[in-house]
Amino acid sequence: MQEYWELYMKNLEGKPASILFNAGISMDVEAIKYIYPQIAFVKVKLKEPNGKGLLSESEQPEIAFLEDKLEASLIKFRIGKYVGRVISDGYVTFLYYLQFTYNWQDFLNYALEEFAHYEITSGFQDDGEWNYYQKLLYPTSREWQMIQNHKVCDQLRAKEDTLKVPRAIEHRAFLGEETDKDGLIEVLKEKGFGLLDEIENEDGVKGFSFYRIDKPFYTDIDELTLNLIDLLEEYGASYDGWETSIVKS
Repeated sequence: MQEYWELYMKNLEGKPASILFNAGISMDVEAIKYIYPQIAFVKVKLKEPNGKGLLSESEQPEIAFLEDKLEASLIKFRIGKYVGRVISDGYVTFLYYLQFTYNWQDFLNYALEEFAHYEITSGFQDDGEWNYYQKLLYPTSREWQMIQNHKVCDQLRAKEDTLKVPRAIEHRAFLGEETDKDGLIEVLKEKGFGLLDEIENEDGVKGFSFYRIDKPFYTDIDELTLNLIDLLEEYGASYDGWETSIVKS
């Protein structure tokens, strides 16, 4: 079973939420959901949330220690899998899928004995289809795009790119069976994009690359790519990311 974690922001019931989730486990959900059919939570009220209701720097070390204690207890009692964490509205909620529930209280007692000064609630319920993982933790296609955007931005910044200098940004689009390719190309040209190459992925799906002069700064590239996702979907195509050159100021 693969395990790697992703962190991203989303809007949850009208409030900002920080989502950390095990992305690697998504490839194994169908195989393991019958082994771990119960969703469980440990919800902790933050003492010093920041102005957005998220985790403050001052409280981060203690919450990290609490998370480590929960992980140690999970390993000790072998009751399930840690799949994610949600921080929003002044609370941090740790989420688990359980194989057994008979020793849930033992798990809690061992993990939380040092945190009596926190207000903590917990519980579990049936979720054999892993809806909490797939609908709460797992990103939508738009949220995935922002995750990938920020990874590329981070890589550029690590190479001393300020991200604020406009430059050619190349995008990729793949076509569906009913794509209005001519209409799509026409509207892209109207929006200032130029065409580059015809492309084909490893599955034989055809598409094309296109470019425009834009800034790859975090908020700018998010707005641009989300608009492109909507535009391409309108014409029956799919967006497949972007790349650009490094520009040092």
